[in-house]
Amino acid sequence: MEFEFELKRDRAFDVVGFGTNAVDYLITVPEYPKFDSKVELVDYKQFAGGEIATTMTGLTRLGLKTSYVGKFGDDAAGEFGLSSLVGEGVDTRFSKLVPGAKTQIAFIIIDERNGERTIIWKRDEALSFSEDEVSEEIATSGSILHFTPHDSAACLKLARIAKDEGTLVSIDVDRILDGVDQLLPFVDILICSREFTRNFTGIEDPHSALVELNNRFGSVVTGTTLGDKGSLVLYNGEFIRSDGYQVPGGCKDTTGAGDSFRAGLLFGIIDGRSLEESCRSANAVAALKCREVGARTALPDLTELDSFLA
Repeated sequence: MEFEFELKRDRAFDVVGFGTNAVDYLITVPEYPKFDSKVELVDYKQFAGGEIATTMTGLTRLGLKTSYVGKFGDDAAGEFGLSSLVGEGVDTRFSKLVPGAKTQIAFIIIDERNGERTIIWKRDEALSFSEDEVSEEIATSGSILHFTPHDSAACLKLARIAKDEGTLVSIDVDRILDGVDQLLPFVDILICSREFTRNFTGIEDPHSALVELNNRFGSVVTGTTLGDKGSLVLYNGEFIRSDGYQVPGGCKDTTGAGDSFRAGLLFGIIDGRSLEESCRSANAVAALKCREVGARTALPDLTELDSFLA
């Protein structure tokens, strides 16, 4: 099934990402600890993460031109996070270092048996964007604008401009945040977590929940990730069910798998792949990411992705 999107190909970037970045401290344990217990860790590592920063990194490794828009604290974590994007070739001209702010961090506990993780995070309020801090240039510099809805007023301003200028709008949403219901009518590509579809609509069945979301907000693509079960996408009244892939060598860590899925899907759209091919690419990127600990560590390049799919 072919997408009916009309992409603005004359933009500086394929995708501009607005939203979260983080520095992750990943702690691997033999099994998730019980309450009021002690457990010896297997290993711990520090890596850069965050939903949008990870997706932009994934897209860059696949050969696309990307720009990341976000705020970092002027601390060691901020320097680490910003340099990680610059090192990957992600444009950061719209990003800022905020004096006195602390970069978002996450402590992530990984169960060694299956790679499943629990995230404990903190975002400094000084890292938020107001609508006055985002410019029209952000919304019109890419063929696709992709964001998380953490700063809803700023996102709404960007989404409105993007829609007026023919930029496709994509959202990564995994939980209910203030203002998200006002934002979703401007979204073309709505990919949400299974938890969000259930909690937002009150509907357990994912097929029915996606229909409800599509009826309410009218996104061109409405979909949900299903963990290792793959994904479900509603497009033009038809469902596309794509199975997940086995992780080569076994799953080491699921941190960033959803962000990686979105990288694979947006890549497929930019690359002119069909909906089915784009969903397969999305699930493949997510599976390959899970080969190693860290949100970005094992993100594939295009040769790896196409070889895996073949």
